[in-house]
Amino acid sequence: MNLERILYVEDEPDIQAVAKLALEMVGGYQVLICSGGQDALDKVGGFAPDLILLDVMMPGMDGPTTLQKLRADSAAGAIPVIFLTAKVQASEVAHYQALGALDVIAKPFDPMLLAMQVRAIWERKP
Repeated sequence: MNLERILYVEDEPDIQAVAKLALEMVGGYQVLICSGGQDALDKVGGFAPDLILLDVMMPGMDGPTTLQKLRADSAAGAIPVIFLTAKVQASEVAHYQALGALDVIAKPFDPMLLAMQVRAIWERKP
């Protein structure tokens, strides 16, 4: 399956704008931004993304809780997820992978490299 549609869940408007631009202009992806976990849960079915990029630290519903709720949804449960977070110690990355994430991309990310990082993770998924 090709990677074309990305749902990006991020509460910071500045990061939303940079990531959307980077993923669309550099990566050629179709990107839908959601500003929080509940927003993502509400929109995931209608957008049908190939991949979800999920911020870990968000007010209200955090990334791991959002992932747990996505996994409980029959339609969205199989969509691969990559976490974005500043917390990238080996133990933290292992924890996020144990929750079901494909991998973790460190924040702050380089906008020029983000699409390439996403593609590299996508291509090595099982």
